[in-house]
Amino acid sequence: MSNYTDKIREISERLLKEGRVDMVIGFKQGTMPMMNEPCFVKKPEDVSKLVWDSHCGINLANYLTDRKEKIGVIAKGCDSRNIVTHIIENKIKREQLVIIGVPCKGMIDRRKIASMSDAEILSVAEQNGKVIVKTKDAEKRYERTDLLQKNCALCVHRNPVIYDELAADLVEEQKNVDRYADIREIEAMPPDEKWHLFDDLFSACIRCYACRNACPLCYCPTCFVDESRPQWVGKSTDPIDTKTFHFLRAYHCAGRCTDCGACERACPVGINMRLLTRKLEKDCFESFGWEAGLSLDQRPPLDVYKTNDPEDFIK
Repeated sequence: MSNYTDKIREISERLLKEGRVDMVIGFKQGTMPMMNEPCFVKKPEDVSKLVWDSHCGINLANYLTDRKEKIGVIAKGCDSRNIVTHIIENKIKREQLVIIGVPCKGMIDRRKIASMSDAEILSVAEQNGKVIVKTKDAEKRYERTDLLQKNCALCVHRNPVIYDELAADLVEEQKNVDRYADIREIEAMPPDEKWHLFDDLFSACIRCYACRNACPLCYCPTCFVDESRPQWVGKSTDPIDTKTFHFLRAYHCAGRCTDCGACERACPVGINMRLLTRKLEKDCFESFGWEAGLSLDQRPPLDVYKTNDPEDFIK
């Protein structure tokens, strides 16, 4: 993906030299393999720090909330959809942004790679659709498609929906993807099985709030879990308090979530809390024909009232 990196650096340098932006928010090489970090570049001579590869999964829309500067921001499909939501919800102005769109073929799941090796991973590279993983004692090759993050494997909006510059040609979108097969299986379960499933799902939760902190939609000045008057939820890892946190956070994202995977990627114990947000994503699509962040001209369905809204789902 060196051509992506070269183009991102070229565009960023030009924007900074022309004074069109005060900074560019992108990615730099992390201190560990597969762990690229957000990078804030303010000088043209520093654009060499910027990189792009399959480890740029962090949603950079998370760094735009309430900023006042003119900003160039690197945005893949899901990032751009969250930027649309930020603009609609008045967290940033469109005229503040120069969006450098990056057509995306999916990010690699570092947990999958780590689980395949007992030794310390020294480097991860890509070549001709293969992922090359080097350890001290061995070099192994895997099919890239087998290592994609779960949300990326299901993504049907890989191209940025809004952009001012493009770092590469648009890619072909995935078609005939059954995005909600696992959700339908859960919907078909009897209530007691669902309860046991969610018991197991959240049993490992340590209430660190990494999912909330990584989510570009969680920007409330005071989160409901931090409220004390009234106190909505307890602070312990009591199972009911834990479920309350996850269920209410998911509902807060209803009609807004782009399934960027930030929550699951940030979770230190690997909880698939996307089951909740994707259920609500499915409901919004089936009830309102709504997918978040595709247009600046429409507000989320739970944000507005229309006299012709369908009502069958209420009955």
